[in-house]
Amino acid sequence: MRGAFITLEGTEGVGKTTNLDFVCATIRRAGVEVVRTREPGGTPLAEEIRDLLLAVRDEPVADIAELLLVFAARGQHLAGTIEPALRAGCWVVSDRFTDATYAYQGGGRGVDEATIATLERLVHGNLQPDLTLVLDAPFDSVASRLSGRTRDRFEREQRDFFERVRAGYLERAAELSRCVTIDATQPLDRVQADIVAALAPLLRGAGER
Repeated sequence: MRGAFITLEGTEGVGKTTNLDFVCATIRRAGVEVVRTREPGGTPLAEEIRDLLLAVRDEPVADIAELLLVFAARGQHLAGTIEPALRAGCWVVSDRFTDATYAYQGGGRGVDEATIATLERLVHGNLQPDLTLVLDAPFDSVASRLSGRTRDRFEREQRDFFERVRAGYLERAAELSRCVTIDATQPLDRVQADIVAALAPLLRGAGER
């Protein structure tokens, strides 16, 4: 049986890494094999493209170049990691997928959504996550988490950029039934209780996949 595809989304500093580990552990406790991955990245070539995307540089990066690099990495990720794992019956849990492109390149950069949708159809057709957990927090509640990091090109963006990205995520989440928005400002145990509740329907059906 084909595996389930779960993605975690959200702006910088909302706790995706911590909760990605929690999601994977929860799935494994249910007796399901899981592949943990991320975007951009997930294969050696896609990780090289990630480095290009995140590197701080003097040369301005054109919005269309950034968008094409994101989808180039995604195409490799799908071919090399996501699709083989799903066909083998594993569940795949990814730190970001195409919803991030709509939020960051669409909402944040202002790239036309029709352009993103065209590339989405070209690169992964009808494949969509079975469940997307959108970890949401206003910029003020996560800004302090960014200040202690060595920040990449995206993390160096200004407040208005992140507010546009957050708005893009919330708009997607409101439109798509596969998305569950989780208040990431809650204590961690409450966040993870909400995650367990969102995972429960998929885990109940694990034996039927």
